[in-house]
Amino acid sequence: MDIGPNIISTLPDSSQDPYHESSLERYSTILNMVLQGQPLGEMLHALVLLIEAQKIGTRASVLLISDDGKRLLSGAAPNLPDTYNQAIHGVEIGPEVGSCGAAAFLCQRVIVEDIDNHPNWQKYKEIPLKSGLKACWSEPIKDSNNNVLGTFAMYYDTVKSPTEQDLILIQEAARLASLAIERSRGMHVQRLSSKIFSSLPIALVITSEDNSVLLANPVFKALTSTYYANLKLFDVQRFLSHSSPSVTADLFDSLSRGHAWQGELKGLKNDNDIIDIALTVTVIRDTFTQQNCFAWLINDISARKNAEQLIHFQTNYDQLTGLVNRKHLFHSLQSMIESDDLHHESEKQFSLMLIDIDHFKQINDTLGHDKGDLVLKLVAKRLSSVIPENVLLSRIAADEFALVLPGKLSTDSLINMVNDVSAVLDNPFSVGGQHLKLTISTGLARYPDDAENVEQILNCATQAMYNAKSHGRNCFRFFNQQIQKDAERSAELHMRLKSAISNNEFALYYQPIVNPHNGLIVKAECLLRWQYDGRFISPDEFIPIAEQSGFIVNIGEWVRNEALNTIAILQQRGLTIPLSINVSTIEFWTTDLQQRFLRYFDEKQSEYDAGQFPYSFITLEITESLMMKQLDTINQLLNELRHRGMQISVDDFGTGYSSLSYLANFPVDQVKIDKSFIQKISMGARHEALIEAIVSMSRALDLTIVAEGVETQAEFDFIKLQDIESVQGYYFHKPMPQQAFFELLAKQSQTTI
Repeated sequence: MDIGPNIISTLPDSSQDPYHESSLERYSTILNMVLQGQPLGEMLHALVLLIEAQKIGTRASVLLISDDGKRLLSGAAPNLPDTYNQAIHGVEIGPEVGSCGAAAFLCQRVIVEDIDNHPNWQKYKEIPLKSGLKACWSEPIKDSNNNVLGTFAMYYDTVKSPTEQDLILIQEAARLASLAIERSRGMHVQRLSSKIFSSLPIALVITSEDNSVLLANPVFKALTSTYYANLKLFDVQRFLSHSSPSVTADLFDSLSRGHAWQGELKGLKNDNDIIDIALTVTVIRDTFTQQNCFAWLINDISARKNAEQLIHFQTNYDQLTGLVNRKHLFHSLQSMIESDDLHHESEKQFSLMLIDIDHFKQINDTLGHDKGDLVLKLVAKRLSSVIPENVLLSRIAADEFALVLPGKLSTDSLINMVNDVSAVLDNPFSVGGQHLKLTISTGLARYPDDAENVEQILNCATQAMYNAKSHGRNCFRFFNQQIQKDAERSAELHMRLKSAISNNEFALYYQPIVNPHNGLIVKAECLLRWQYDGRFISPDEFIPIAEQSGFIVNIGEWVRNEALNTIAILQQRGLTIPLSINVSTIEFWTTDLQQRFLRYFDEKQSEYDAGQFPYSFITLEITESLMMKQLDTINQLLNELRHRGMQISVDDFGTGYSSLSYLANFPVDQVKIDKSFIQKISMGARHEALIEAIVSMSRALDLTIVAEGVETQAEFDFIKLQDIESVQGYYFHKPMPQQAFFELLAKQSQTTI
C-alpha cells in the first residue's frame, strides 16, 4: 500500500499547533512504526501513551469498529481500568450510546463534559462513574474514504470542557490512529494476498509484455520446472504449441487488444507430457511502467477430462465390444433425421438392420457367461470387418446388434449386406476348446418408408427380427404392414389377457379320451378356450403371449380351479373320470414358481376332508422342454405330486428333443404320441415304424400310451393293431363345453348299466 499521500495529509500545520515539536515527535514515532510494519496493537498503544504524555491527566483509548460495522471493540487503553475496558468491549454503536458509540454512529466528534448528567450516558453512566471517569471526549477515526474505522477518546476524572488545543490534539490522534489502522490493514491484506498467491492449488504467473516472469507461485514453478528452470521467461507459444491454432490465435488477439481471455487448451508440461488446461488470462495495466502485464491462471484439468472421456465412453459405448450402444445409436439416428446439413431428403434416408444371435442363451448356460462374452466380442470383430466404413455398427442389447446403412438402398443391396453378414459369421467360432457355429435372425426396416421417427423405426426392425425368429430362425425379414398388424394384434391380446379372468372370458372345453376297443370314455383333457369380442381366439395365438408375459401362471391356476370344480360336480353325479390338465413350462421355470405350484395344491387340499382330495383323478400334462431342464427341484416337485396320487404325462411326445435318458430319469407315467405322427401313418411304412418304436419304448419303460389326433378310420385301425390303451381325436369326439361333456358322460353311464 502506498502511504505517501496519507502521510502528507496528516502532517501537522505549525501555524495551528502550538505544540509543533511535540506533534512532529508523535508523527515521527507513529510513522516509523508504520514503516517498520509494527503490529497494530503496539502502534495504537504507543499513540495512546504519546497523547497522555502531551496532556497530563488524560486517560486515552482507541476502540475499533467491528467487521459488521455495528459494534466497538477494544483497541488500546493501557491506563483505563480493566473492568471498564471489559464492560465496553463489543458495545453496539448508536446515536445515544455514550461518547464513542455516538461518535462512531454519527461519524462526528462527541464531547461529553459531564457523564453523570449527559443524556447519551444515562443508560451506561454507572460503568464509567464506578471507574472514576466523569468526562469523555470522542473523535471518530476515519479512513481516506471517510468510513469510520473506530474512535479515539480522552477521559478525565473531573467534569471538564476541552480547550482549542485539546480539540486539535484529539483530532491529531484520530488522524494518526487512522494512518496506523489503514497501513496495518493494508499490510495484512498484502501478506494475506501473498499467502493466497503462494498457496493457490493452481498455477499462477504474472508476466510482462515481453513474457518476462514478474511473479510465479510454487504450482507454476512445479508445472514448468522441466524446461523453465530459471523462470525468467514464460515461453507461452511453446507451452501452448499442441493447442488448436485457431484457439491460440483468438487468445493472442484478445490479449493484444487488452481483453481478458478464458478457455481450454493443451499445455506442454514437459517435452513428452501434454496436459489439458483451463486457462484464464487477465490483462493488468502497470501504472509505473505504463505497460500491460498478464496474469496467467493455469489449471491442470487432465484428470477431469479423462473422467469426462470415460463417462462419455461408458454413456455412449458398449464396454464389452467397444461398439456404440443403444443410446448413441438413438442419438445418431435422430441427428441424421434432423440434420440441416443434408439438403436433400434422399440423403436423410437409411436402413436399419437388427441382428439377433439364435439360441445365444444356450451358450451362456452351457459354456458360462465369460465364454458368452468372448463370443460377443468375436461377433463384433467379424461384423466390423465386413461392413462398409459409412455403416454404423452398434450393440444394443445382450446378443442384439444393429447396423445403420445410410442412403436409399435397393432391396437387392440390403439382401447382399445380410448375406455378407451371415457369411462372415458362418465360420465356426473357437471358444473354450469348442467350435461353435452361429446363426442369426435379422430384421430390416427403412426410413422413412416404414416409420417417421427413431423409436418407430427401431420397433419396425425389431418386429421384423422377431418375425424371422418365428419362421424358424437363421433367416431375415423385411418389415411390412402384415408384420405391423401381427404386432398390433399381439399387443392388443396382451392387454386383454390382463383382464380376461376377471371378465370371465375363459372357459374349459373337454375332449374325451377313449378306450379304442370299446369306445368308452376313460379320461378327458381340459382345453382352455378364450372368447374375446364374440370370437374364439386360438390357443396357438394367445398361449405364447401369456407365457411371454407371465400371465400364464395365473391362467394355469384358473384352469386347475375349474378342473377341480368339474371333478367335484362329476363326483356328485357319480360320473367321475380322470382329467388331464396342461401345465406350461413357465410355471416350473424358477424355484419360487415351483413352490407356488405345490402351495396351490396344499391350499386347495385344506378345503377338503382328510384324504378326500381327488389327486388320483388328476393327470398333469407337461412338455419335453421341461424334461430338458433336468433340475432336481422339478424332479422333487413331480415326485411329490405323484406320491400324492397324480399322474405325469408327456404331451406331444416326439416333437421336441425326445430322449430315452429323459424318459428313464424323469418321473413320468404316460406319453402322448403327437398327432403329427398319427396323421403321417398313411404316408408309408417308415412313419408306421416310428410309432411302433415309440410304443415299444414306452412299454419297455412301463409307461401308458395315449394316441392323440386320431381322425380317420385308417389311423384308428393302425392304433388298434398297436394295442394302444387310449385314443384321443376327432374320430371319436371333438372338444366340447362342460354341459355337453356332462350329458355325454351321463348318456354313456346309462348305456353301460
